[in-house]
Amino acid sequence: MTSTITRAEAARLMKLASRAAVAAALVMIGMKFYAYLATGSVSLLSTLFDSALDIAASLVNLLAVRHALQPADAEHRFGHGKAEPLAGLVQVAFILGSSLLLLMEVYDHFMYPKPVARPAVGIAVMALSIAVTGALILLQRHVVKRTGSIAIAADSAHYGSDFLVNFSVIAALLISARFGLWWTDPLFGLIVALYIAYTAVRIGRRSYDMLMDREMDEPDRLRIIDIVGRHPEAVSLHDLRTRKAGQDLFIQFHLELHDDISLIDAHRISDAVEAALHEAFPGAEVIIHQDPHSVVERRQDLRARMDQTRPGRAALLEADAKRAE
Repeated sequence: MTSTITRAEAARLMKLASRAAVAAALVMIGMKFYAYLATGSVSLLSTLFDSALDIAASLVNLLAVRHALQPADAEHRFGHGKAEPLAGLVQVAFILGSSLLLLMEVYDHFMYPKPVARPAVGIAVMALSIAVTGALILLQRHVVKRTGSIAIAADSAHYGSDFLVNFSVIAALLISARFGLWWTDPLFGLIVALYIAYTAVRIGRRSYDMLMDREMDEPDRLRIIDIVGRHPEAVSLHDLRTRKAGQDLFIQFHLELHDDISLIDAHRISDAVEAALHEAFPGAEVIIHQDPHSVVERRQDLRARMDQTRPGRAALLEADAKRAE
């Protein structure tokens, strides 16, 4: 998230964006269906396919967001955040399916050319679609900026491609009508189909990364290390592990502390580091394990010796264990 926000406020914004997407898709489907019947344009049909996909994907998003925002329970200790990337993968299936159908329609129009009728109707409808899509994208980007939702981001990316597609359809209708170049209409339809497929791959990769517990981005991991290093009594950290599931962010690591401090002091330092991390990453679940620094050094020294002398590893381990006793 780029700004501090409560879970309740994030839930409100995400539900608002999801419902707005469903409403916008319904409006555009009605307009584009009428325009396609009036014009017979394949490039306009491509946007109708895309809007039909939008309504399906937005409905999936609406259900996924509602589920993902549920708090952790006895059977889901880490929450329900992975419902978001699952929704992203469902969107990918819808998007690739619509892209394939569109390619088939483009092929048919290349093989059997069909002139575009009543282009003015199509242009007017696409202009209205641009206005509706633009308003929705502004809302979605605001929600993504506040919440960091991958489901809303995926929806916004899809509608962003729609915004560009609508302009391309207007260009195709104008060129086809004014210059009689019938092939521009299916050509623009082909470009749209390929762009839709590209969007699907991009969304799928982000969703896959989240489902597979991919680490946070390197700048965020470096920020965590920097925050820990600022505490004057923290020596270092190791075994940093991070992941994200929807709105849920998880950070865990071993905090290295001086050997001679009390358990109370170790707990106090750990709490201070955790509070600093919560300030930087609101809503994150932070798990910190405290380690005496000398123990960490001894383990590292053992690893180094084992790497240098591969034969006799068991003897090295046994000797080191006796010294530790």
